[in-house]
Amino acid sequence: MTYVAKKCGISFQPPSVVLIYKDDATDKTRRRSMPVRNFSRFSDCSLAAEQLKNNPRHKAYLEGVSLRQLKKLYSLLKGHLGGESLAESLEKFRQEETIDPEEDMNKLDDKELAKRKSIMDELFEKNRKKKDDPDFIYDLEVEFPEDEQLESCGWDVESGEEI
Repeated sequence: MTYVAKKCGISFQPPSVVLIYKDDATDKTRRRSMPVRNFSRFSDCSLAAEQLKNNPRHKAYLEGVSLRQLKKLYSLLKGHLGGESLAESLEKFRQEETIDPEEDMNKLDDKELAKRKSIMDELFEKNRKKKDDPDFIYDLEVEFPEDEQLESCGWDVESGEEI
């Protein structure tokens, strides 16, 4: 059987992941509610999302739902259990999933660095132009404006010293 996910959301009371999907065999749109058990405001959202996605009872239905979306739903539930409003939880998730270009990533621990790298990989794949894309240009040339004065650095100035 093939199921095509249309919408995926979260219900706070009772805590459950709700999936609206289309059953290709009967060509009907259906709703599936997957209860969230053993989850608290101290739980790991990534682990919970992976467990739900790999659960044999729900695996076929969640094939078209990304792991990132499930993590987002679990983080919204975690915020709700912690007493945050929906807007606060969404803002907190957005801040966690964006990368500050001024941040020194050399000072991050391995777990945080891996998280930032996965966010960058996801963003790269989303923006990447593939050969099959209709707006793909093989040999793209871009002219950069030279109106501004170029800054010079000490290392790019010719010097009379030989090494």
